[in-house]
Amino acid sequence: MWNLPSILLVIYSFLNNAIGTTDAFSTATTSSSLLVDTYTPPDLSNKVAIVTGGSRGIGKGIAIELGKAGMTVYIASRSSRRTGFTSSERDLGEENADCTVERTADEINNNNYGNGGKGIPIAMDVSNDTDVLSLLQRVQRECGRLDAVICSAFATPPNLNDGSFRDDFWKQGVEMWDACHSVGLRGTYVTCCESAPLMIDTAKRFSSPSEDYASSSSSRPLICVISSFGGKSYTFNVAYGVGKAGSDRLASDMALQLAKHNVDTVSLYPGVVRTEGNVEMDKRGEWDEASGGLDLSLGESPRFTGRAVANLLAHRELTKERSGEVIVVAELAKELGFTDVDGRIPPSIRSLKFILPSFVFPRIEKESGSRVPSWITDNVPDYLLPWSVFSSGPPPTVD
Repeated sequence: MWNLPSILLVIYSFLNNAIGTTDAFSTATTSSSLLVDTYTPPDLSNKVAIVTGGSRGIGKGIAIELGKAGMTVYIASRSSRRTGFTSSERDLGEENADCTVERTADEINNNNYGNGGKGIPIAMDVSNDTDVLSLLQRVQRECGRLDAVICSAFATPPNLNDGSFRDDFWKQGVEMWDACHSVGLRGTYVTCCESAPLMIDTAKRFSSPSEDYASSSSSRPLICVISSFGGKSYTFNVAYGVGKAGSDRLASDMALQLAKHNVDTVSLYPGVVRTEGNVEMDKRGEWDEASGGLDLSLGESPRFTGRAVANLLAHRELTKERSGEVIVVAELAKELGFTDVDGRIPPSIRSLKFILPSFVFPRIEKESGSRVPSWITDNVPDYLLPWSVFSSGPPPTVD
């Protein structure tokens, strides 16, 4: 049976044999031109969003990009200057000591984007149902509409900084299960429950009957659940994968019930993301063991996911068509033509352009003692493995 490990081993065998025949191929390479970020955000002015987990990482990147697009963004997280609480599960480094909702709001409000974008810091705990209800009541009171809910809050799992994060489930026990599900799944469900009535009302009062979305006030609200490739294929550990698969199913099943109300849902897959915590782990030399050898240099910025969300909100015919589905950030970028902050479009995790440099090339180099030649590394096709293949098992690791 052809599955991901067997396919990659065939590719490995072919390339390993080809290493000794480089004279038969041209080794000339062309220097890539300097990439520049020319991204222009869509106009989402007069619209309102909630972003949970917005004090750092992917949630912060999303909040900033929605603010740049002109939205009023309620930034929800536990870490706050007002309360004095700062999440300490991960060491983010001294330069990130102020990863708070206020700092994210400042980064939106102190930049004059000229389109009315505004960040509103909300100190709250997504695992506290009363906090979630209070947030929605405030949005109703202050704005009277809700166009987007982005569920990005996720509790930092235990032992993230070493290989035990990838240990057997019976050794990790219930602590890992609760960490992966209490905020990332249950908190997301509660947030969606409390948000749905206001989003349904927003769609009813601000939708365009002709589906002409040129008006800045028209709306087709969107719930965006931040998930990961762990929902499709074994990643890190059992509890993590079950939580992400649950997030995907939540988006899928909500779509069925919300379709008649003109509210859409998607499950969004970032790739490997250069969050504050991941970059700091890399600096300490812990990233390789904890991630299983993923190449952080090929990763995405947190704002890349934010640009994906902004573009989804600007392409409501697309979210209507794909409501309930999984959407990969890198694949959406290639489809719609937006880039990361460094001007490039990173490869999808299920692309050979990511898989070969991350898993196959390191194995070849370790076993052969030679570098994979540039005529191979510089010309890997951006071919997406079908989900049926990608989900068939984890790729082989370098022992």
